[in-house]
Amino acid sequence: MKRILSAFVATLISIFSINAQELENSTLWKIEGNGLENPSYLFGTIHLTCDATLEDDVKRALDETSQIVLELDMDDPTMQTKLMSGIYLSEGESIKDYVSDNEYKAIDSLLTNQLGMPLKLMENVKPFFLSSSLYPKMLDCSMQSFELEFMKVAKEQNEDIKGLETVEDQLKVFDEIPLKDQYADLVRMAEDNLQYDKTSFAKMLDIYKKENITELLELMNDENNITVSEHQDIPLDERNKNWISKITEYAKEQPTFFGVGAGHLAGKNGVINLLRNAGYTVTAVLE
Repeated sequence: MKRILSAFVATLISIFSINAQELENSTLWKIEGNGLENPSYLFGTIHLTCDATLEDDVKRALDETSQIVLELDMDDPTMQTKLMSGIYLSEGESIKDYVSDNEYKAIDSLLTNQLGMPLKLMENVKPFFLSSSLYPKMLDCSMQSFELEFMKVAKEQNEDIKGLETVEDQLKVFDEIPLKDQYADLVRMAEDNLQYDKTSFAKMLDIYKKENITELLELMNDENNITVSEHQDIPLDERNKNWISKITEYAKEQPTFFGVGAGHLAGKNGVINLLRNAGYTVTAVLE
């Protein structure tokens, strides 16, 4: 459960994007130079997918590195407790403070039909947890996760799993986005019973399969999703900037495989460009 919840949170966060710049179509990038004795690798994931099969080039990168660093340390035994501590609204608050009676009924119908749970049981749960619980319903398949595949590899190769940030860091992202905007997106999801979101998610999966991280970034700038379109700097730019020093530290320590949401790779403030600005040679790994 803790891994699924963290994947949901990471999925929501990783869809924020801005300032696209043209890059090769690749989700795997090699990090070299700037004092590194051995290369490290950067892989752009999609946290929920129908097919998390690791391609040969990704397997080679995993073989050539000696530790795996994801957005979160998904082996952290305290993860579930930390996630649950951030799931609820402030004391005395409920969804009824933010939505109309008709909107409440629409959300209740959505959650009941999709999850088998009435909204009455979750009135004080933060909106991003309600939204994220619906993400598997947008897939017309059994859910798979690259992060879980990486964890299997780490276990097989007796390697550590580490994180670029903490659960508290990720929860803070949504605490900084106005609740009214998060609820507005939840209402939109409910009013058409996820139809728009399913179409958008299918398009995103198709673009990801083509490894077109620039087009993926452009797709994420979606005006129909207020949380995405109006607050991109909170979950994307600042987090990317904070990651660079940590990526540097891990890569200098030992050859490292980094796996982060693909929405973080491209753009002026994307991880690739920020690493290049920091003096590293970052090149696409093309089959």
